[in-house]
Amino acid sequence: MRHRDAGRKFGRNSTHRSAMFRNMATSLVEHGRITTTEPKAKELRKYVERVITRSIGVHALVAKPLDERTKAEQAQVVHAIRMAGRLVRTREALTKLFTEVAPRFKDRPGGYTRIVRTAPRPGDGAPMAIVELV
Repeated sequence: MRHRDAGRKFGRNSTHRSAMFRNMATSLVEHGRITTTEPKAKELRKYVERVITRSIGVHALVAKPLDERTKAEQAQVVHAIRMAGRLVRTREALTKLFTEVAPRFKDRPGGYTRIVRTAPRPGDGAPMAIVELV
């Protein structure tokens, strides 16, 4: 029985699954839109929404010049960047997340991604979807 056993497994072990979602999240932040299967898109949304929310939480501090931040504020920024860095793997994507994506969503109370269903994949008929930042 799978009672209270949330999350899809996708026929992969946990390390493969987490690496796959880290790669997908990084690509989504870098490019703003990716194409994948619908179940993977729905699962990816959980990870990306959390990391965007974390980046929005320190958006005002990131916008402040470095010399005007207190040590406590700088510690908050560093902590948020490190926590986001666990999911978003490249430095360029992290920079984009905190400087471009977070300001764009600062007034939005969630729902930062959109999933649009597309035609089934020609090879195996898997349901495909586009995941994009709103």
